[in-house]
Amino acid sequence: MNESVPRCGVTEQNKQIEPEHEEGGRIFLRTWASQARRAPLIRFSVRSIIQRVTEAAVVVDGKTVGEIGAGVLVLLGIEAADTREDIEWLAGKIARLRIFPDTAGAMNHCVTDIGGQALVVSQFTLLASTKKGNRPSFIRAAAPEFAERLYSDFCQELELLLGNPVRRGVFGAHMSVQLVNDGPVSIWIDSKQKE
Repeated sequence: MNESVPRCGVTEQNKQIEPEHEEGGRIFLRTWASQARRAPLIRFSVRSIIQRVTEAAVVVDGKTVGEIGAGVLVLLGIEAADTREDIEWLAGKIARLRIFPDTAGAMNHCVTDIGGQALVVSQFTLLASTKKGNRPSFIRAAAPEFAERLYSDFCQELELLLGNPVRRGVFGAHMSVQLVNDGPVSIWIDSKQKE
């Protein structure tokens, strides 16, 4: 079992987290609230959507705070139990992801092969649960302070791998994300489903 997954402290209400079982490389945990009522089974992971773009930009209060030409737009969601290991794996996966066409039109090039750029936007709504009712629940999203730190760590790790500055949105701000998806190509990656 992966010892890097925290066993407690996922939410203020949870007094204890115990492993339920492991399946396909994912650790399934069940929480017990202070009243000893069973809570739903929780799966922890960093979630991301990677989009191949010809251009993308983030606007906050009418001002462009980050923009790129050809490259990847990464929407990133951080959960409470995510670790440095998740961040490093995901950054490496994205840096090496071959989603750009070669001369034959096949997806054989990664973002560095084409001299592309990266724009990373924090998006906690990727962690939405719609299991109950019609209003999404975001209880699995990490607390802002923790999420911002891992978001920053992810951007720094990706910069090292790409050898270029990573453009960013503004963490916690209301942002307008503008993009031209090339293809379209959109890839969903979960750090606990290393497929």
